[in-house]
Amino acid sequence: MSSFIFPKDFLWGGALAANQAEGAYLEGGKGLSLVDLLPTGEKRMSIMKGNVPSLTPLESEFYPSHGAIDFYHQYREDIALFAEMGFKALRVSIAWARIFPTGEDAPNEAGLQFYDDLFDELHKHGIQPVVTLAHFDVPVDLVEKYGGWRSRKLVNLFETYAKTVFARYKDKVKYWMTFNEINMLLHLPFLGAGLVFQEGENVKQIQYQAAHHQLVASALAVKAGHEIIPDVQIGCMLAAGSFYPYTCNPEDVYQGMEKDRESYFFIDVQSRGEYPGYAKRFFKDHGLNIEMEPGDADILKNHTVDYIGFSYYSSRTTSTDPEVVKNMTSGNVFGSVSNPYLDKSDWGWTIDPKGFRITANQLHDRYQKPLFVVENGFGANDVVTPEGEVNDDYRIDYLKRHIAEMGEALQDGVEIIGYTSWGPIDIVSASSGEMKKRYGYIYVDRDNEGNGSLKRIKKKSFHWYKNVIQSDGENLGE
Repeated sequence: MSSFIFPKDFLWGGALAANQAEGAYLEGGKGLSLVDLLPTGEKRMSIMKGNVPSLTPLESEFYPSHGAIDFYHQYREDIALFAEMGFKALRVSIAWARIFPTGEDAPNEAGLQFYDDLFDELHKHGIQPVVTLAHFDVPVDLVEKYGGWRSRKLVNLFETYAKTVFARYKDKVKYWMTFNEINMLLHLPFLGAGLVFQEGENVKQIQYQAAHHQLVASALAVKAGHEIIPDVQIGCMLAAGSFYPYTCNPEDVYQGMEKDRESYFFIDVQSRGEYPGYAKRFFKDHGLNIEMEPGDADILKNHTVDYIGFSYYSSRTTSTDPEVVKNMTSGNVFGSVSNPYLDKSDWGWTIDPKGFRITANQLHDRYQKPLFVVENGFGANDVVTPEGEVNDDYRIDYLKRHIAEMGEALQDGVEIIGYTSWGPIDIVSASSGEMKKRYGYIYVDRDNEGNGSLKRIKKKSFHWYKNVIQSDGENLGE
């Protein structure tokens, strides 16, 4: 039994994304989203970084988002399973191209109705929807026509999209987030912002200009949400995980601070309402001229977020020693040298429960706003036994240790709204496009090539997480 008590109104649940779960990629009037151009295999990472060979799907490629796990048709059965576990919340995203197929046409009623039905089903089971407006989902037409978020045009189009869904679901959704893992724009710019680079372009200039556009769009969405929805809570979302210096060499310590700031920059603006001094110096030192329209500063200042949403999977480690840097971990989009004190998953992600507590404390100290843990989980190659069972003790161990550290963070005085673990049902991996990298409490019979019956199977962790929720986190199964 744990030594801490979670708040009675704590939002236990799970999180998934439209493009990794729904499938039905052109059904119901939906347009192409940028993720619909991401195949499996090595090409996927190259495209996510901005090397995009085609803005139309190729017949020679398999695109896992096109079918995913068919949540679009099977969400009722899946939500019933989440309800059986006792979920208080389910984080989902709206596919922008389901609502505006080209990004700037009339709203698509079939798409709007799908999410009406989805939210109604959640409420029927007493589950609170937590909705992300942009979870790596830019309509392809906006990439082709305007170059994605490099164009100021997307600010107004996103504001229109946000106002449309806020007005439609104002009585059904009280928790919103603007951009998923907004700092991913610097690491996977096509995935994060629909950016495609041409040879010779100033990549940093384009990325930070796109970042400014997203930050203004986020603030305008916060403004609209506060005006349209009573008692709304609108947050930002950070791909979090503190950088440790490899040694106590001041050069390593300073680099760790700089690496953290690279991500905190976005949340500094969204939470504090202005560009921090270190960002202004970075722009100056790198010769970047960020175009800002009159009124942008006021928009950012007056419409800051209500809470900080964040994902945490692992910590990171950094070094200024060229010999140490040679030993980089193979996993995680964020470059990290290998930490000798930590184990790794099969995908090379470090396992650091204490880092979860450290990160939560740092975020709360920095922003003094409520936190919402909207992603945390363990990707593994689960195997179904001949008896039809999935004994994922490794996942239970990972989650148990992380939830325990979250409980310690609460004891530290960190205010945390809830915990929606990533991928409560197996979904397509964002980074690799694989199905074999599974996070769920529920196994889905689907392989990397899109074959399988889509049958759902409760894993051992299904029953474990049910007990965690029923006990308000007191029973972690020690």
